[in-house]
Amino acid sequence: MLFNSLSFAVFFPIVFLLYWFLPHKYRWLFLLAASYYFYMSWSPKYMLLILFTTFVSYFSSIALERADNPAVKKGILGIGIAACLLVLFYFKYFGFFLQSIESVMKLFSMSLHPVTLHIMLPVGISFYTFQTLGYMIDVYRGALPAERHFGKYALFVSYFPQLVAGPIERSKNLLPQVQKIQVFQYDKAVNGILLMLWGFFKKIAIADSLAFYTDLVYRDVSSYHGLALIVAAVFFTLQIYCDFSGYSDIAIGSSKLLGIDLMTNFKSPFFVTSIKEYWAHWHISLSSWFRDYVYIPLGGNRVRKSRHYFNTFFTFMLSGLWHGANWTFVFWGFLHGTYIIIGDLLRTYTKLPLYPQEKGRDRGCRKGIYWWISAGVTFSLIAAAYVAFRSNTLEDAFYVLTHLFTGILSPVTYIKEGYQSLQLGMGGFITLLLPISLLFLFDYLSLKMDVIARVRMLPPIGKWILYWLLLLVVFYFSISNTDQAFIYFQF
Repeated sequence: MLFNSLSFAVFFPIVFLLYWFLPHKYRWLFLLAASYYFYMSWSPKYMLLILFTTFVSYFSSIALERADNPAVKKGILGIGIAACLLVLFYFKYFGFFLQSIESVMKLFSMSLHPVTLHIMLPVGISFYTFQTLGYMIDVYRGALPAERHFGKYALFVSYFPQLVAGPIERSKNLLPQVQKIQVFQYDKAVNGILLMLWGFFKKIAIADSLAFYTDLVYRDVSSYHGLALIVAAVFFTLQIYCDFSGYSDIAIGSSKLLGIDLMTNFKSPFFVTSIKEYWAHWHISLSSWFRDYVYIPLGGNRVRKSRHYFNTFFTFMLSGLWHGANWTFVFWGFLHGTYIIIGDLLRTYTKLPLYPQEKGRDRGCRKGIYWWISAGVTFSLIAAAYVAFRSNTLEDAFYVLTHLFTGILSPVTYIKEGYQSLQLGMGGFITLLLPISLLFLFDYLSLKMDVIARVRMLPPIGKWILYWLLLLVVFYFSISNTDQAFIYFQF
């Protein structure tokens, strides 16, 4: 059930009304049933997997809490983590593993009978698996007690607004809210509706519109060169941001309507001046998960430089692999790890203020040319890495990265050929430019204020004009852009 579908437009209002109509003691049960129905709308068979992960993590955590021997606790944690990861490995990575072995064997001129597997990847499996892993590790560390109410724990795992594409919630945030008696708050509900509207705007008006051009190029990258590849790289960077942050906005907004606050997942990620700062603003729930459960346990930056750089590379390449069973994602992670290390070396040996958010320098740099140059370079590096993320193969990624400036010595021809090959007329360009400009205005203002709260403070006629204009824009683009799945559903 897609957020941007008619079925969700029917499903969610019914859930909202029944949820607030029911007495508190039955709400968790109703939300659990609604969440399971939401998940089974893709395939009823998926329920077996989420139930298995729920059972394993629930009973493992109780056993962890009861165990006194440190060795026994480590063993229980290891078994619980392994059981959950084995399910993820089989459905997401087993085919990739076999293909990689076959490729290595070919390098040594050894034949291996190819194995073709037809395994459907369950939506959201990476998200709820990591959510349960984080919970078990927190219980092991003593950061929180094991939840004894199985039904409420099952709701924590399967809570439908964030089930299939996050945010990857922490148990310390979500579980207490499941237990709490929720009282309907008008202001929170209105903020939720407006946040959902803004999320639909980003998904339908921007991401789905850009998808036409990025799909056109990446279906056959060898047919394009020069400016067309640059535009496709920039467009996909904006597309994946609007697609994924749009999903997060809808998830967070719909959850607010149910009285539950989810964590912020994006904070104006393109208004940053370094890759390190970017990862503090992009997919925050995942980046903080890898920081807390992988990077810091490995030693983080509290070790010698060589080990620190290994920890950085390992964490980012693992993050890349989390996104998908393809070497393109691993290469994407490798690039970001490389960016971080080069940035650290430049900062150490040149003393350049690569991180203007430190020492109160952020505001001053935003007003100067240095900040804009740094932000432009950072965005370019992000877009270049997303070439690997979007490409079907490593060969496609290398082709794009090595043909971005083909023909640039003839600027007029370079621009003309790029413009024509993308089929991007002036009308289409303006249609894209206006919503993208609104996006960047919103994100820039978000650095200093809560934009939705500020809009709600406008005179009634002003804010209602804005609401209706945004709604009309969403409806306008929904006519031409058919329901497209969110990009992160595949992860």
